[in-house]
Amino acid sequence: MFEFRVIDITDKERITKALSKSQFMGCEYSFANNMAWRRLADSQIAFYKDFYICCSFTTEDGIPRFFLPSGEGSYIEVMGAMKEYAYSLGKPLRVAGVTETSLEMLNELFPDSFTVDTDDGDWDYIYNSADLIELSGRKYHSKRNHLARFNELGAEFSLMTEKDFDDCITFSAVEYNNKTDISDRSFIAEQYAINTYFNFFNELGLTGGVIRIDGKVAAFTIGEKLNNETFCVHIEKADTQYSGIYVGINNSFAKAAAADYKYINREEDLGLEGLRRSKQSYHPAFLLKKYTVTFK
Repeated sequence: MFEFRVIDITDKERITKALSKSQFMGCEYSFANNMAWRRLADSQIAFYKDFYICCSFTTEDGIPRFFLPSGEGSYIEVMGAMKEYAYSLGKPLRVAGVTETSLEMLNELFPDSFTVDTDDGDWDYIYNSADLIELSGRKYHSKRNHLARFNELGAEFSLMTEKDFDDCITFSAVEYNNKTDISDRSFIAEQYAINTYFNFFNELGLTGGVIRIDGKVAAFTIGEKLNNETFCVHIEKADTQYSGIYVGINNSFAKAAAADYKYINREEDLGLEGLRRSKQSYHPAFLLKKYTVTFK
């Protein structure tokens, strides 16, 4: 039976090995994300032979939400064990993070055994790295205009070092304190995630970028390699009093950190209309559709 527990930095080597075997493109298949966002839904981890499993135990309907295991071995065996564990809790097995390719696999292995749901707010926005770096063509005309205004600010971009950490944490804290409802659980969880990224920045293998104007932080971003073809941007913060600042941090970071990758995953829009418009405005190569399956 599984022994679920809180993730720890000492798990990185084993989890990263399993993630590397699967080469999944979804943003939830990141050790850094799993560790940083664990408080949002009481996420815990377990291992089954050469598989790694993450599960959110705090859900609206009380049914634990497992993520499709990463690693190698028999999916019939590991899913059977997960099903038995869920039943021991008096719950059906629910598995999230299932892409279209993985859904085909599950349908072949477990025909007519589960129902399928999806929420497009959970779909990841995947961009061609070259598009975000070059911003070429008519579709990026407005972005180039924003970038031109940004270039007039006299801003300085640099890859993040430990010398930037305190200033970036302060910048993030000020933004958090300016929110209208800081009691919102997601805002609190985000602050925990940001602090985790900084506290374990080097151990997590993260890369960051910082924009300073007149010596002060005006924007920062953090990301990492997700798989062999994909770089994932986990967090992006900017002071919107500066025209073009978000286009500036996006473009500068893509050039500095993601030029060697085919794709950039900028994660979900969470169903937030403003965030959705922003992500769509960069013209994703495709949306990584993700499904949740619930076994009967």
